[in-house]
Amino acid sequence: MKKVVLLLALVALSLGSCGTKKKIAELESKNKECQDLLNSTTVKLNMCLSEKDILNNQIADLKKTNSDLISNVGNMTMLSTKGAENLEKSLESLKEKDLKISRLQDALTKKDSVTLALVTSLKSSVGINDPDIEINVEKGVVMISIADKMLFKSGSYEVSDRAKEVLGKVAKVVNDKPTFECMVESHTDNVPYRNGVLLDNWDLSVKRATSVVRVLTNDHKVSPKQLIAAGRGEFIPLVANDSTQNRSANRRTRIIVMPKIDEFYDMIEKEMKNQSGK
Repeated sequence: MKKVVLLLALVALSLGSCGTKKKIAELESKNKECQDLLNSTTVKLNMCLSEKDILNNQIADLKKTNSDLISNVGNMTMLSTKGAENLEKSLESLKEKDLKISRLQDALTKKDSVTLALVTSLKSSVGINDPDIEINVEKGVVMISIADKMLFKSGSYEVSDRAKEVLGKVAKVVNDKPTFECMVESHTDNVPYRNGVLLDNWDLSVKRATSVVRVLTNDHKVSPKQLIAAGRGEFIPLVANDSTQNRSANRRTRIIVMPKIDEFYDMIEKEMKNQSGK
C-alpha cells in the first residue's frame, strides 16, 4: 500500500512538472514572438528615420530653388507654381512620416516607461541595501534576484522569516499591478540532491518556487492568476560550479515582473496596423 501511495505521489509530481515546463515553453515562445516583432518594428523605425532625413534634404533643396527664383525675379509673386506645389507635397509627406514614427515610438517606449517606473517603485518599496537582493531590468522585464541563502536554509525549501519580509514588500508592488504577471524562477547549483520524494535539484528548484508562490498568495494576498512557479534546476548557472563561492551565486530565486505578453503583443500589433493604414 505504501508503494502505491509513493508511486501516485511521484506521478503527480511528474505531471505538475510537465505542466510547468509547458507553461514556461509557451511563455518563452510568446516572448520570442514579441522580441521578433520588436526587432522588426525597430528596423522599420530606422527606415522611417532615414526617409525623414531624405525628405529634409529635398525640402532644403526646394527652399533653395524657391529662394533663387525669388532673387532672380525680384518678386514673390513670380514663385514657380510647380516649385510651390512640390514644396507643399514634401511638407505633407514629412508630416505623415513624423506621425508614423511617433506612433511606433509610443508603442516601443510605453512598455519601457512602465518597466522603469516599476523598478523605481520596487527599489523604493523594498528599501533594503543588501548584496543578496538585486533589482534591475533585463530584456525588457523587471528582475528581482534573491540569493537562496536569504530565502532558504541549505537543502530546505521552507522560506525564512527574513525573506518573508522582503517578499511582503514585493507583493505590495505586484498587488498594485493587477494586469502584470509574476514568474518565480528558482535555480540550484550542481551538487546532487535527493531528499524524500524530491529526486534531484530540479525537484528542489520547483519546490522552492512553489514555496515562494505560496508565501505571496497565502501571506500577502497576491492573486494566483498573476503567478507562475518555475524550477530551472542547475541548468542555467550564472558562473561555473567550480567553487563554493560560485555555487552559492548559482543558488538563487528570481522574481520576474512583466506586463502580460499577450497584452503587449496586441499593443504593438495595433500600432503596426495604424501605420500600415496610413
